[in-house]
This record gives sequence, structure tokens and C-alpha cells, in this order.
Amino acid sequence: MGKGFFQVPTAFNEPIKSYAPGSPEREAVLEQYKAYYNSTVDVPLYIGSEEIKTGNTKPMSPPHDHKHIVGHYHLAEKKHVTKAIENALESREAWANLAWEQRAAIFLKAAELIAGPYRAKINAATMMAQSKTIHQAEIDAACELIDFLRFNVEYMTQIYAEQPDSAEGIWNRVEYRPLEGFVYAITPFNFTAIAGNLPASAAMMGNVVLWKPSDSQIFSAKVIIDIFKEAGVPDGVINVVYGDPVMVTETALASPDFAGLHFTGSTYVFKELWKQIGNNIHNYKTYPKIVGETGGKDFILAHKTANPAQVATAIVRGAFEFQGQKCSAASRVYLPKSTATETLDLVKRDLASINKPGSPEDMSNFVTAVIHEGSFDKLAKYIDGAKADKDAEIFAGGNYDKSKGYFIEPTVIVTTNPKYTTMETELFGPVVTIYVYDDKDWKETLKLVDATSEYALTGAVLSGDRYAIEEATQALQNCAGNFYINDKPTGAVVGQQPFGGARSSGTNDKAGSAQNLLRWVSPRLIKETFVTPTDYRYPFLG
Repeated sequence: MGKGFFQVPTAFNEPIKSYAPGSPEREAVLEQYKAYYNSTVDVPLYIGSEEIKTGNTKPMSPPHDHKHIVGHYHLAEKKHVTKAIENALESREAWANLAWEQRAAIFLKAAELIAGPYRAKINAATMMAQSKTIHQAEIDAACELIDFLRFNVEYMTQIYAEQPDSAEGIWNRVEYRPLEGFVYAITPFNFTAIAGNLPASAAMMGNVVLWKPSDSQIFSAKVIIDIFKEAGVPDGVINVVYGDPVMVTETALASPDFAGLHFTGSTYVFKELWKQIGNNIHNYKTYPKIVGETGGKDFILAHKTANPAQVATAIVRGAFEFQGQKCSAASRVYLPKSTATETLDLVKRDLASINKPGSPEDMSNFVTAVIHEGSFDKLAKYIDGAKADKDAEIFAGGNYDKSKGYFIEPTVIVTTNPKYTTMETELFGPVVTIYVYDDKDWKETLKLVDATSEYALTGAVLSGDRYAIEEATQALQNCAGNFYINDKPTGAVVGQQPFGGARSSGTNDKAGSAQNLLRWVSPRLIKETFVTPTDYRYPFLG
């Protein structure tokens, strides 16, 4: 029972370490990377207090060194998924009734564990599992996950403090109850922070969770699980399974106690999940909450007044950091004819200074490998298509090699067709397509940018003309949930830029904000009357 109105520590963004040559953090993460590389880990299912090894395993290999095995993970059968759901439901009452400050303390401790003793581990694991450079791992696996945990605790207390007015003689109050049932969290490979936040944010609000990480991220997901356990997340609150996604999902969505979906992944999969939930709607005890962040075909639009060096930097960073495997990555660019040549030359100069793709252990590498062979093959197909098509050309890059790692060279396609396939299709790799428009067609280009893609996640406009910025901000209001002015369209920071998009990019529930946490509660209004009436008659009756 709480005995006070508690003020949680003020949330702040975790400072990003530099990993400069000779720095202690650089030495620590390289030492941990070598330790992971030279050993193997056996990752079980986590159901309640049990660590279940089914014996049916799959190997884990770094995308940049795909013949080298760093561990195995165990695949669940249907009975394990059912057991995980049952265990979560058995754990629900105790967790839901735990005082909120106790839940807050657990996740604040998790943040401090990541900031301190687990920092090198979670960064090195992300470098290994997802082929992130140390900078990309640091801003994701360490800093963003820490920020999610700290700021979500603060947002949770703000939600609980939001209370209705009370009239004379009555007291109105709202309880923000957890959902009645369990939340199913499906997380992607590309952000360790998202993998941690999707189950943690729902659990923080008192929910129990069935978590299925991406098969390509299990190596670093294991570190998240270790952190949550050490922080004190009770057994059964977050149960973790891996395996056939169709089987796991069908089992979860068939349960009458399914109460919510927290998803980040492909648009097609999310729409199929939504359809499954709709088809099962008569089986559920409650209407499930559905939260999803999906794909993007994110744009950079340059006005004739934009600085070409700034535009070029936005393209190189926005399109090629983490090999373009961010849902926010710049993948279509619109350049004005008057400055296009200068901008493109600067992009080519920058790309010439970037090493060929290689291992993140070599910290001189700006780009590494794409996540797996399927991604590699898809990207190679689109690059080959651009080489053959008459309305496109490979301006820079265009090479690829998967003999050791899934390496795709940063590639710039220039097209004369604003509806060329790579201007419209989400590729999720280090490929950006550029269309050059006539300066006089600025207004028409705004309409083109808005109408080209089914997605509406991120976008950026670069301009030195404030009237043009205002015009673009208004014209493009529906095609980007996160809109950037004079910057690249990536790098949202928790507590500063809540993230999410609309259209086919998701439900726009803004991860890293109170809006997202509100989806994981079911409010109950309590009205208490202090002097209860004893006569049914109202004054108008005379």
C-alpha cells in the first residue's frame, strides 16, 4: 500500500559516449565483442521461472561474418507458447496489484544497469547480432533504451496524476488499470531499444507480456532479458518465446485473454495481424488494443535555397547509417535542378571517403552488412534492375558481395521517373533514389512527394527560405508523422521527438511518449458520494 505521493527522479537523456580511439569505453566494448565472438551462447525460452531448452535449435551468426556461429536459440512448440500465456495470466494479479512505485523502481534500475555494468555488453551484442557500428549501437542499444525506461517512468506518473474535477459532496477519481489479459509484443531486428521498449512499456503499466523477438535479434535480446531479470522484473511478467512466427502468433491471437498487440515490423505483417484480430473478435473478453509502427518510404526534399553541403550530408547520413535499415531512413530524395549537380557531386565525394562495407569491430567502417541473405538478395535485385532500366542509372555504388558477409555498397540511383519503382518501394537497405525536378515546379513537387508513397513515417525539407518551409510544412502535413526542417529524417530522441507515423506506417501512437503508455491501460472512474440521498423525489416534483 502506497504511503505517499512519490516524485520519481527527473528523466534525462543518457549522454552519448564518443568511443574515440584510446577511450575506456572503446576498449571495453571491443573486449566484450571479442569475448562474444570467441564463445557461444545457448538461448532458452523464458517462461515463468523456467529456462526451457527444447533441443530444436537454430544458429546465430553475425551478418558481417555469416559463416561464424556465436550461439544457438531454442524454438518453441505450440505447447510452450500456451504455457507462456498461462504463466503470464497466473502472474497478472500480483503484478497488476504491485504498487506503481515498485514497478517504477524496477525499470529505473534496468536503466542504470544499462548505463553502467551492461553498457559494453548490450552494445557489443548489438554490433554482433545486427552489424551496427559502435556509434549506431550506442545511440540505440544503450542510450535510447535507457531513455525509454527513464522517460516512461516519468510519463507513467504524469498519467496517474491526471484526475477529473470533483463537485461539491462527491469525489471523482480515475484508476489507470492494466488491460484485462496479456499483451503480445512482436519486436524487430533493427533496434535493440525497440526490442526492449515494446514489452517493457506495457509491463510498466501493470500488464503481463508474451514477447517474441525477431529471429535476427535474439543474441542482443538475451542481454535485455538478463538486464530485466537483474533489475527485478518478476518471473512470468515478461515471458519470451522464439520460433515459427505463424504458429506463435496464431496461438497468441486465439486466446480469449489476448488484450493487446505491441508491434514493430513490416506493414504487410501488421495488416495481416489486424485482420486476424478482427476475425477473432467474438472470441475475446475485451476489445484488444492494437499498436503498430511499420514501414516507411521516407523523403528528403531540397528547395533551391538549400545549402548543397547540408543536403548532401543529410542524404549520406539519412540513407546510409546502419545500412539504411531504419524505418526512418531516407530512401527517396527530390533535388532542384539548379543545385542538383553540386549536391550529387558532394554525395559522391563523401561516399568515396567511406570504407568498403566491413565488420563493426573495425571502427573505421561507416557501413557494415545488411541483416540476412534474404535482404541482401532483394537489394541486389533492385540494384541490378536500376542498371538495366532506361529511366534510371547507378550514380554511385552498385556493388555487392555476400561471400563473407551480406555487404551492399552504399548505392545512389538517379531516375528521370518520379514514380520509378525504387522511389515507391520500401527497400530497407543502403540504397537511395534521387529525382531532379525543375525549380519552377516546387508546388507540383510538394504534391508529388505527398502522393508518391503509401507510407507516412518521416520526411525532411531543407531550405533557406522560410516561406518555402512554411509551404512544405503545410502541404506535407499528412505524409510524415515525424517531420524535420533542415535536418535528416532520422534520429528521433526519446523525450524530444516522440516517434511514429500514419497511413501505412502504423497507428502513430508515438513511442517514447505518454500517448503510447495510455494504450496499455483501461481507466476506471470511481465516483464517491459523501452524503447519500434517501428520497427519490427531485425538487421539480413539488
